[in-house]
Amino acid sequence: LVGALKRALTQSDEAPDEPIHRNAEKVNPSAPNFELLFGKSRLMRAVENIVRRAADTNTTILLQGESGTGKEMVANAIHHISDRRDKPFLKINCASLPGELLESELFGHEKGAFTGAHRRKPGKFELASRGTFLLDEIGEMVLGLQAKLLHVLQDGAFFRLGGSELIQTDARVIAATNLDLASVMAKKGFREDLYYRLNVVTISIPPLRERREEIPFLVEHFVEKSCRQ
Repeated sequence: LVGALKRALTQSDEAPDEPIHRNAEKVNPSAPNFELLFGKSRLMRAVENIVRRAADTNTTILLQGESGTGKEMVANAIHHISDRRDKPFLKINCASLPGELLESELFGHEKGAFTGAHRRKPGKFELASRGTFLLDEIGEMVLGLQAKLLHVLQDGAFFRLGGSELIQTDARVIAATNLDLASVMAKKGFREDLYYRLNVVTISIPPLRERREEIPFLVEHFVEKSCRQ
């Protein structure tokens, strides 16, 4: 046993060959695997081209794609390529909370703003200032809250629920949806002015069935992950 441990310790001192990642992006352990995300298919390399051109702007980005296509990973990639990479990357699923709770999560609240508000709570827009804020499933947001979101995108400022202090925010907003927002808008389920505010740069992420050449690499990735666990 002692001999086996000595050999293992000796081997661990030898630095393994590390793959060279483009632009050294994997130096940050929280960064996505850029090679796996973008480097294995022609369609995703086209997505990467738009991501890299848009990342260092402050432009709002709309990610469209079916559930499971990797919209959150693309949003995370945008954040880590941008100059905001050292600031927070926050996200919220607009479909997971009812309107009242979602409003509090977005904008925060003051003590006593509603039943159960026992202390001041900053919202995600406040916490994500100078960073990136992903609004996932934006198509599920109720119309009343859409109007408040529009004002934040226009003015870069908002009030906490029950508050009178104007809070400034410099969060870069990325919205994601698996719905066709244009169709939802036509049915009066989504505000037209908000749609055009979000739809500055649109990135459509193709489903895996259209980029099947990635499947062997994904299989290898998940097998390795399972082996480590």
